[in-house]
Amino acid sequence: MAASSTETKSPGGFSRWWTRTSSSRTAWLYLIPAFLVMGLITFYPLFYQVWMSTTDYGITNLRVDSPLPNRADQSEACQTNMKGECTWGFLDNYRQIFTGSLPVAIANFNFWRILAFNLIWTLTNVPIHVVVGVLIAVVLNTKGLWFRSIYRAIYVLPIVIPSLVVAVVWRNMFDPDFGAINQMLSSVSQLVGGGAVTWRWLDQVDPPIPLLGLPLSYFALLLANSWLGWPFMCIVATGALQSIPGDLYEAASIDGANGRQQFFAITVPLLKPAIIPAAVLGMITTFNLFNLIYLLSSGGPLRQTEILVTTAYRLVNENRLYGVAAAFSVIIFFVLLILTLATNRITKATEGAA
Repeated sequence: MAASSTETKSPGGFSRWWTRTSSSRTAWLYLIPAFLVMGLITFYPLFYQVWMSTTDYGITNLRVDSPLPNRADQSEACQTNMKGECTWGFLDNYRQIFTGSLPVAIANFNFWRILAFNLIWTLTNVPIHVVVGVLIAVVLNTKGLWFRSIYRAIYVLPIVIPSLVVAVVWRNMFDPDFGAINQMLSSVSQLVGGGAVTWRWLDQVDPPIPLLGLPLSYFALLLANSWLGWPFMCIVATGALQSIPGDLYEAASIDGANGRQQFFAITVPLLKPAIIPAAVLGMITTFNLFNLIYLLSSGGPLRQTEILVTTAYRLVNENRLYGVAAAFSVIIFFVLLILTLATNRITKATEGAA
């Protein structure tokens, strides 16, 4: 008599995959809505902007029923821009930016000069923010300091005040006739035996006397942004100082190290992991500091304090060159990427995370 046996079949490919991924499916269910939202509000506009930068996208293309903008490589013949110049394929917007041959005439436009000023503006602001912020944080971290919590509450004010209000207040302070800064400088000048002086910090008609190759309005912007930027670094440094064990300073004191030696041997190295990411964030923020420059100096005099983001804004709102402005934004992205990678390499900020 033949014995009947029951064969146990192993699960198929899909069933085996379904069983193996049972622990990760829940995580994917939570992540998919976030991916969809990020794709809709971040990645789609990003890639759409890159596509716009390769076209002659203009105000006529804003209509829903408008035809697609032309790409420079769609025609067999040499396609020309609004100035009658032959284009170089779909990268024509970038060529026009780099060579200064934009479709419309923009006074005193020079991409390389704007980029150079943008880099100078960033690289001179961030060190001031870091140095002042760290030094004030160290002073306020002194044991036994009276009203320390009140001081820490006060220096947060520049962060919480809207940048629009900050720009308007500083613009009034730089007024040549009634501004507080000019009145203070005139009082100091009279005390030392000189006459009253009038500093036209934000003159938009006649360029002021350059100082170190930079217009006077640059130093007005530097002063205002220094007041605006150091509190953030101070907050970051304060948090990092709280995490440094006091035993290290006690051991250093026993070994005979003075305050300066303790600062550079203990405080600075242990602040580095917190300060460097904050400095990179501050660098990106300062590089794209639209509100302060646009509202305080308006890029003047003669576009000498214009930065890339304010130029892109003008291309959109004043000249309606959406394709060129999109190319400007792509260039800003790569410049910031290079700056971030260079900063990371120089400071070796992520060396220990490898």
